[in-house]
Amino acid sequence: MLDYKFITENLEAVKTNIANRFMKADAQEVANLYDKRTELTTNLQSLQQKRNVNAENMKGKAAQTLTAQERNVLIEEGKKLKEKITNAEAELSIIEEELLTQARKIPNMAHPDAPVGKEDKDNKEVKIVGELPKFDFEPADHVKLGLNLDIVDFDSATKVSGTKFYYLKNEGVFLELGLIRYALDILQKKGFTPYITPDIAREEILEGIGFNPRGEESNVYTLEGEGACLVGTAEITLGGYYSNTIIPKEKLPLRMAGLSHCFRREAGAAGQFSKGLYRVHQFTKVEMFVFCLPEESDRFHEELRSIEEEIFQGLGIPFRVVDTCTGDLGAPAYRKWDLEAWMPGRNDWGEVTSTSNCTDYQARRLNIRFKHSDGKNKFVHMLNGTAIAVSRAIIAILENFQQADGSVRIPSALVSYCGFDVIKKP
Repeated sequence: MLDYKFITENLEAVKTNIANRFMKADAQEVANLYDKRTELTTNLQSLQQKRNVNAENMKGKAAQTLTAQERNVLIEEGKKLKEKITNAEAELSIIEEELLTQARKIPNMAHPDAPVGKEDKDNKEVKIVGELPKFDFEPADHVKLGLNLDIVDFDSATKVSGTKFYYLKNEGVFLELGLIRYALDILQKKGFTPYITPDIAREEILEGIGFNPRGEESNVYTLEGEGACLVGTAEITLGGYYSNTIIPKEKLPLRMAGLSHCFRREAGAAGQFSKGLYRVHQFTKVEMFVFCLPEESDRFHEELRSIEEEIFQGLGIPFRVVDTCTGDLGAPAYRKWDLEAWMPGRNDWGEVTSTSNCTDYQARRLNIRFKHSDGKNKFVHMLNGTAIAVSRAIIAILENFQQADGSVRIPSALVSYCGFDVIKKP
């Protein structure tokens, strides 16, 4: 959430940012409500001051010289002030709640270099890493490969759980576990503390992170009657870990690596590029998260991106880096880098990781602060990044390392984790 004063003092810039992100929010209404809150707060403070003066006049030495009539006047005045204060507090509470509701609709400011646009085609390609594979045969997509190798089963999962679920089996199980351990080992060496996070979070934590837990447009599974949701990413549970906390400055930065299942409704997700493992309702992911000082967040954003690049370079998977356009940033993000792996089955790039610098947007909503050297408590900056989204990494491995006989080579970095160097037809 943006600071109310910032919105009011930078109204036109905030309006432009909302338009560039193609979101619905009313910055002018927030500014009006903020001014109204200031007015009501001043009025309430004036009434409280009058109440205090009235109370002082009713006690102590001054009270001993009061006549009965003067005392009755003060008592009556005290009753009226009490009623006015009660009404003023109620009106202020209503305005504050509406102000918070409207302000939460306003997205974070975008980085000035973020490309303005609405769709994937508006993203800016930064670089390509690795050589695209060349096949002397017609490459298959991961669905065909997975079924032929008997490592994934979509039909049984549809029967048991519904569409967009899957079973991993045989070598597919060890491939997933290998990818998880491979990523965690890299992160632990870089100072990340590993966590296995809960798969459920309270709605207020989702809202604090910037996810919408309600409504038809929500991508979140809610748990009826629980006030909680299944998490779509460990960003939610890692980000909520320090909610309503003042972190000692000397403990920053905090680097966290969270392993979790991720649950997403993916309502309306269709098309040939959404089939198979690319868009599913449940998958496993290792997420990176950083809490840091405000002046350090740009540097840590680059660090998270470099780790993502290291992970996929280590796997030998060709990828490109894109600077995400304003319309695809997501409300909390100030800037977002995506890594898109080459996927021969679609003869195109497909997103496999992203990393976002959310500045103090989430921290302000979750009330996560640090004590500054000036003695004041200030909001930390929060960043997140995907280390491995296992289902999409499996797509990239199967399609890039497939061989003419239908087998798939395992990247050398994973062999020691998986215990085999090739997956063959049974």
